[in-house]
Amino acid sequence: MAAALRLSAGALLLALPTALAFTSGGYFAGPRLTAGAVIWALVLAAAWLVPRSWFHQRSGQLALLGIALLTLLVGLSILWAPLRSTAQADLQRLLLYLGAFVAAVALLRGSSGLRLAEPLLGAGALLVTCYALAARVLPGVVEEASSQSAAGRLEQPLTYWNASGMLAAVGVILLLRVAADPTRASWLRSAAVGSVVPLGVGVYLTFSRGALVGVAVGVILLIVFSRERRQLRVITIGIAGALLASLVAAVLPAARTLQGSLSARETEGLILLAAIVVLVTATILVARVWADRADATPLSSSRALAVGLAAVVVVGFIAAAAGNGSSDGQPRFGADTRRLASFESNRYSYWKVAGGMFAAAPLLGDGSGSFRVVWRRERTIFDPALDAHSLYIETAAELGLLGLIALGLFIGGVAWSGRNVLVARRSQATGVLAALIALAVHAGLDWDWEMPALALVGLLLAGAVVAANEELDESASLAG
Repeated sequence: MAAALRLSAGALLLALPTALAFTSGGYFAGPRLTAGAVIWALVLAAAWLVPRSWFHQRSGQLALLGIALLTLLVGLSILWAPLRSTAQADLQRLLLYLGAFVAAVALLRGSSGLRLAEPLLGAGALLVTCYALAARVLPGVVEEASSQSAAGRLEQPLTYWNASGMLAAVGVILLLRVAADPTRASWLRSAAVGSVVPLGVGVYLTFSRGALVGVAVGVILLIVFSRERRQLRVITIGIAGALLASLVAAVLPAARTLQGSLSARETEGLILLAAIVVLVTATILVARVWADRADATPLSSSRALAVGLAAVVVVGFIAAAAGNGSSDGQPRFGADTRRLASFESNRYSYWKVAGGMFAAAPLLGDGSGSFRVVWRRERTIFDPALDAHSLYIETAAELGLLGLIALGLFIGGVAWSGRNVLVARRSQATGVLAALIALAVHAGLDWDWEMPALALVGLLLAGAVVAANEELDESASLAG
């Protein structure tokens, strides 16, 4: 009974990021506070359902210490931050994240936690992406708000295209792993590989270069971690289907940009919908015939890495062939495929200002939320940015060395746990770790940390990894 209740509570926890996605990603205070109340209630429930110690491995203790110290530093920085209300909002967010990590470690125990996280978080990403695509393929039936700053890029319901793209990218990574796992039910593997097609279209229509980087990192790691030829075949099938569907979207300007008459958008939307349905069906059928073949000898580490890099180079070449950046040193604006081949960005300016903040106050920084104040004062371009677009650089600027140490402890503890789990349970840990590392890379390129619907996915994956490592130690103790 207790195990069933724990599993149900874990499923509720994993569903929370998806629910938050439909409240502007949980960016604003109301949904964030509600989510915090739910998560801390789950922590209390876990204290009853899982009475034994949750953190007895040093790696898990290190991760807990890191995120707890980061939360404490954010709270203390209210005393010297230039905008106390912003620092208080950041503290609310960190308390939410701390609770989510603790609840995940308590509820997502052992292999069952890892196996539950992959399909549920992947399905959540699919649900959010399909909702966003609905306004493209059925514009006369589904109406969604669109912001002027998005300029036609896929942004709903999170309201930020880069976050929407990365959430879809995480879905691609997790479901590619589910589709290649021979221990999963046949229907689940088929559904997973077919789902990669709409998720891939979602990544493309956000025109997010960071999301494409996330997919690339995840695909490489899936191959390297699993070393399975079956995984390589599934990736080939799923990504091929997603690329073909994206090519259809690329030649349908009304569906791609949300511009044009309603008649044009309805016609092109139906064409895109038909293409997605056909390619989902074809992907499932090909996977059943080809991907389910018995594996031969596993790939060596070097060969797995070489194959992964080659796949990314091919896809990168296709993106580069689409065009180049603009002539004014800025990325092309809006739903323009040529954005994907450019390296122009205002981020370099953000990072320069953040670097100056760190140099001026290296120990404690200027306080949580202070970047937006300094940026408005020192910017040389007109850009109303509120964040430095990098978790690591912004932490250095706002919380100094102590903040970086706290963040490093958290990441180091999770990485240590991940290494142990990968050695002991390679097949079960591959998808979760690939998605988690992709999220960590993307967090260095954008303000994912301020978007709970995306950040919570990473924290829950991190909690599942730490929980699996804690369970390894418990199993070893019982066996001894």
